[in-house]
Amino acid sequence: MEGGKDKYGFYVGLGLAISSSLFIGGSYILKKKGLLKLAKTGSTRAGQGGHAYLKEWLWWAGLLSMGAGEGANFAAYAFAPATLVTPLGALSVLVSAVLSSYYLNEKLNLHGKLGCMLCLLGSTVMVIHAPQEEEVESLEVMAVKLQDPGFIVFATVVVISSLVLVFAVAPRYGQTNVLVYISICSVIGALSVSSVKGLGIAIKEAIGGRPMFKEPLTWILLMSLVACVATQINYLNKALDIFNTSIVTPIYYVFFTTSVMVCSAILFKEWYHMSAADIIGTISGFLTIILGIFLLHAFKDINLTLGSLPTFMRRFDRAPSMTNGGTSDRQSLLNGDAAEHHAPLARSFPSGRRNGSVLDI
Repeated sequence: MEGGKDKYGFYVGLGLAISSSLFIGGSYILKKKGLLKLAKTGSTRAGQGGHAYLKEWLWWAGLLSMGAGEGANFAAYAFAPATLVTPLGALSVLVSAVLSSYYLNEKLNLHGKLGCMLCLLGSTVMVIHAPQEEEVESLEVMAVKLQDPGFIVFATVVVISSLVLVFAVAPRYGQTNVLVYISICSVIGALSVSSVKGLGIAIKEAIGGRPMFKEPLTWILLMSLVACVATQINYLNKALDIFNTSIVTPIYYVFFTTSVMVCSAILFKEWYHMSAADIIGTISGFLTIILGIFLLHAFKDINLTLGSLPTFMRRFDRAPSMTNGGTSDRQSLLNGDAAEHHAPLARSFPSGRRNGSVLDI
């Protein structure tokens, strides 16, 4: 980046994005605690269309925390490119995972810790190689970009797909498939980021003395943002009420980040002037984050820690191999002393459905 102004914007945007992740990661825990507390009272749950959570103070604390995080995120988009701000949302996944292990009894095993490290590494790589968006210095320039045919097609696809998910897919599959509600939140989120960026520009111009709140576009962006955020809150509540927090948070991050990156690339033409190295670095960083999130949650039921790793390795070394009679390792473990010897290992790989686990997806 060149110039003190650019550096100032970079560091302000970076600091706001990090603080946003801290608030948002904590909000998931507070909301989940409130929903769990409410479920014990027998009230109609959010996943079944109930709104009793509005009377629960923990849920409101989570909402306020999320509001603070979204406010910081809002300001970050006004100072820095979306592809710098958005990948740092992975930090909210880490905050949520760590806090879940302390307050929701969702243990963080060795795979989870490795996943956290990969998320941090991937975020760092994405920030280093983040594409620079085109300069949007005024609301007039933003209005021209919003009229771009590519963005109009993208926005039309987003609206139609959202309506199909809300009215056709969600009533049938929302209660059993975590991807339904999260897809609604993520697709709508792409438009909300565009609205946030435009409003950020309008506020900066208003601070400079221009009467931007008399412009129709400012109010259009504001109404669009309110509608998008209300929809996201509603369906995110449904997802959190039905499925495990450690599943909802990472999937939402991957879907939402992908939607925002696509939207930003179309609206701001961020990728047009990137070098091949930066393109590869950005994609690699994002894939590293996805891999970290997969490790963080796909193997969360495996009771594997760094201290128990040598024991597991010895057990695997001593595990019975295929015999001449064709007996497999599984058959050997189910018979006699072998099954008793490897019982602790077998318990670390639970089978069957568990409420809110990956097997429920």
